[in-house]
Amino acid sequence: MSVRAVLAALLIWCSAPALAQQEGAALYAAHCAQCHDGDAQSRVPGRAALQAMSFDHVLGTLTSGSMAAMAKDRSDAERRAIASFVTGKMPMVSADAEGRCAQQAGGFAQALDGPRWNGWGVDTNNSRFQPADMAGLTATQVPHLRLKWAYAFPGASVSFAPPTIVGGMLFIGGTDRKVHALDARSGCTLWTLALDAAVRAAISFAPLPGSDQVAIFFGDLRANAYAVNALTGALIWKTKVEEHAAARITGAPTLHSGVLYVPVSSIEEAAGSQASYECCTFRGSVVALEAANGKMIWQAYTIPELPHPTGKNAKGTQLFGPSGVAIWSAPTIDAQRGAVYVATSNSYSNPPAATADSILAFELATGKLLWKQQATPKDAFVVACFSMDKTNCPDEPGPDHDFGQSPILATLRDGSRILAIAQKSGVVHALDPDDDGKILWQTRIGKGGALGGSEWGSAADGERIYVANSDIRFKRDGTRQLDSTQGGGLFGLDLASGKVVMEVAPVACGERPQCSPALSAAVSLIPGVVFSGGVSGFLRAYATDGKLLWEYDTARDFKAVNGVPAHGGAIDGPGPVIAGGMVYTNSGYGQWSGVAGNVLLAFEAGTD
Repeated sequence: MSVRAVLAALLIWCSAPALAQQEGAALYAAHCAQCHDGDAQSRVPGRAALQAMSFDHVLGTLTSGSMAAMAKDRSDAERRAIASFVTGKMPMVSADAEGRCAQQAGGFAQALDGPRWNGWGVDTNNSRFQPADMAGLTATQVPHLRLKWAYAFPGASVSFAPPTIVGGMLFIGGTDRKVHALDARSGCTLWTLALDAAVRAAISFAPLPGSDQVAIFFGDLRANAYAVNALTGALIWKTKVEEHAAARITGAPTLHSGVLYVPVSSIEEAAGSQASYECCTFRGSVVALEAANGKMIWQAYTIPELPHPTGKNAKGTQLFGPSGVAIWSAPTIDAQRGAVYVATSNSYSNPPAATADSILAFELATGKLLWKQQATPKDAFVVACFSMDKTNCPDEPGPDHDFGQSPILATLRDGSRILAIAQKSGVVHALDPDDDGKILWQTRIGKGGALGGSEWGSAADGERIYVANSDIRFKRDGTRQLDSTQGGGLFGLDLASGKVVMEVAPVACGERPQCSPALSAAVSLIPGVVFSGGVSGFLRAYATDGKLLWEYDTARDFKAVNGVPAHGGAIDGPGPVIAGGMVYTNSGYGQWSGVAGNVLLAFEAGTD
C-alpha cells in the first residue's frame, strides 16, 4: 500500500472516532465483557492488559488469531470497532524496523555444536538444566551480571515466547505474529518472518533431513506447524495439525530422530463459556510430523472417544462431551523405551475424561497409548465457572488443577529413572517410567488453585528438582487487583525421596503497585544456580543452598536496540535461557493483573 493510500485510509478512519468508540463499547459489552471484565482468575486478559496492546495486535487476534473463533460472527467493521474501543488506539503505519544488523548473516557466527539452548527444555528430557560448558557462566560470575541489550515487540502487552540460541543466532516468536532472528550477542535483527498467528512456544533447531538446509521448527496460535530456513527465514513447509477452530499450539514441538512431536491445545475453555456456544468438542492431541516435509505420521488424541451430545444447558444450547484435555507444554522423549510423555489439562465439559490432569505415555513410532497416570479426577472446568454467567460451567466443576509444564525425565545416581512434574494443585509428583507410571512419591509445596501451585516449568539436574510456587491470589474487593501478600516460594526437592531440601521464602512486594510475590514463570538451572522470575518483575538467581546471588528489577522502561518503545513488567510463562555466558529473559505479562511489558532482555557478566 502506498503512503498516500495509507494516509487516505487513516483520514477515513479518523473522521468518525466517536462513532467507532460508541459501537465498539456496545459490542464489547455484548460479546466480550463476560470474560474480560470477569473474575481475575479467568484465563483471558483484563481491560488493563487490552489497553496496553496495539490496535493492530487486537484486530489481528480477532481476525486470524486466538480470538477468531469467538469473533467469527462479527463483521470486519465490528472487529475494528472493538479493537479501537479496548485499546483506545488507531492503526499503526508500519515502518522498517531499526536495529538491523550491519552485515546480514551468510553463515553462523559460531559453531552449531557450541554454546546453545535448543527448544523449551534445552534437551528432549525437558530438564531445563544447562551444563557448565554450554552455560559459560559460573556461580561466582552470576553476581556480576549486567544488562547488555533489550529488544522490544511492537504493540505487545506480553512477552511470552522464550528464545532459542544456536550458532550465535537467537530465534524468538512474538505477539506481532512474526518470528525474529537476532544476533545473540548484540540483539541486532537478521531477519523477520510474518506468520498467520502469534508464536508463544519455543523454537527447535536442527538440520533438515535429506537436505543441506538448517531449519527451525515451531507452532503458532492457529495450530500451524512450520519449518523455516534458519539462515534466511524462508518458509520450507507449513502444516495445520488440527482443524478445530479453537485449536492452538502453546507448547513447544519437540524434535527427535527426524520427527517433530507437536502438542495441541485450545482456547475452547474460554470460547465455551458463552451460553450460546455448544460446549465442547475439542480434544487435545499429539501430532507426529516428518521433519523433512511436514507430512503427518500419526495423531494421538488425549481422549479416545469422540465428543457426543450430552444434554442442553439452561438456555437450550446443545452440549457435548467428553472434551478438553489439552496439552499446554512440550512433549518429553524417552528414546530408551520408545515413548513420548505429555502432561494434560482439565476436561471442558461432562463427562470428565479419565485422561485429564494426567501424564500420558504414547509410543513414539505409532502414537499408541502405553499408559496413563491421572493426578486429579473429575476436573471439568471452563472460564464460565469464574464468570457472572455460569450457564456453561459443568455441574460439580473441578478445581482447574491441570498440568501446565512438561514432565522431566531424569536418571538418578543409582541408575534408576524418574519422571518428575509439578502441578497447579501445589503437588510435585514422581512417576516410574519403567513401571507404567507408578507413583513413587508426591510432595505438596503450595496451596494450589486455578493460578496456583506450579505453573509453567520446573528444572532438574539428576539430584534435585527445583519448583517455583505461584499461588497467585487477588484482593477480595471485587477488583482484579493482585494480593501483594499472598503466593510465592522456591523449592528444591530431592529427586530420590521427594523431601524438600531447599526452600526460599516468598519475597514481599511492599508498596509496589500491581505486584505479587508469586513465582509463575518456568525455572532454569545451571550448576550451582537456580534462576526464577516473578510476577513482581524481579529476576533472581539463587545458589542451590537458597542464598540470593543476584536480582534485577525488569519492570521499567528500556532503550531497545530495534527502536521500539520498551517496557518490562511481570515475568510469567517462559523461564530464563542461559547460553554462552549470557542470560536472556522475557519481561511483561499483562494478564492476571500483572504489569504489561514487551521486552526480551539479555545480560552478560561484567567485572566490578
